[in-house]
Amino acid sequence: MSRQLPPPALSDAPLAPGLYLVATPIGNLRDITLRALDILAGCDVLLAEDTRVTGKLLAAYGIRTRLERHDEHVAERAIPGILDRLEAGERVALVSDAGTPMVSDPGYRLAREAIAAGHPVIPIPGASAALAALTLAGLPTDRFLFAGFPPPKSAARRTFLEEFANTRATLIFYEGASRVADCLADMAVVFGGTRQAAVCRELTKLYETCVRGPLDELAADPRFTAPKGEIVILVGPGVEKVASADDAEAALREAMARLPLGEAASEVAKALGLSRKDLYRQALALKDQDAKEQA
Repeated sequence: MSRQLPPPALSDAPLAPGLYLVATPIGNLRDITLRALDILAGCDVLLAEDTRVTGKLLAAYGIRTRLERHDEHVAERAIPGILDRLEAGERVALVSDAGTPMVSDPGYRLAREAIAAGHPVIPIPGASAALAALTLAGLPTDRFLFAGFPPPKSAARRTFLEEFANTRATLIFYEGASRVADCLADMAVVFGGTRQAAVCRELTKLYETCVRGPLDELAADPRFTAPKGEIVILVGPGVEKVASADDAEAALREAMARLPLGEAASEVAKALGLSRKDLYRQALALKDQDAKEQA
């Protein structure tokens, strides 16, 4: 039986004034950094999405810092007062319910205003569900894109997903448990059923799971019919689509109608990943061809 370790000693060094963006655990309360505990204990006020959730974390470590609610409902009207506190030299810390503030979180408004006002903004890194899932999924990690929550309705969700269909990076989505099955089904349609993916649930918690496989298999998996807990869906990188000769000519003709030949060739080369030199030659040939047809 493992021995319960005591809370680590906190630093008594005074904090510099500023806004501290503090990452907190996404499940396991021991996934908190020593520096984060120093900030939580040493700040003048702690802003939290849900003071009840953050209160449990503070109680676990014997921290008695004053808590104030700061969620999307109060953020707009609360920001001027917080800026006044920063102007007065106070130490203000911001946390989300779990993980890193600013990631799918309304806290970015406060950070933006604090930066604009010239106040120090200090990140205190730590847990992140997106990064924890990425390390667990078994998908490429050299390039990834966090896409947040897809829209709740299928038609809007498919339109949203189509933006990322050919993205050559591992895609990371957050999704509500009640919509996971429908979201996976739409992903299988938009991205292709053979696209490799992973569904991570309850990360760092007792029932942590990660199910990996093609999207069509995940969409049909009965475990995602009515799952519980927090869900992260990851989809492997798309395959770059090679433009056909017809695609190149159509894009080139459209650009030539608006731009000089050189600029048209540059625009199409950038959009389709083709050689500008070759496209410029093709543009000259198309111009000559059109001139002969009109003669």
